[in-house]
Amino acid sequence: MEVRVYNNDIEKALRILKKKLSKDGLYTELKERRFYDKPSVKKKKKAIKAAKRKLKKKGRRRQAFKKR
Repeated sequence: MEVRVYNNDIEKALRILKKKLSKDGLYTELKERRFYDKPSVKKKKKAIKAAKRKLKKKGRRRQAFKKR
């Protein structure tokens, strides 16, 4: 990952870097790895994430259908 600094504007470069890192999912992964999760807890979290993705995808299809 690369962020270029123009006109010695380091604050702007840092904002861009933070945005790229959050979009990449680094912060969420760090949050998940902060503490140890038992395998059973990992399984439950994985199932919850899958259900959220499924609902989100289903909602998108409904919106596309309503627009027609």
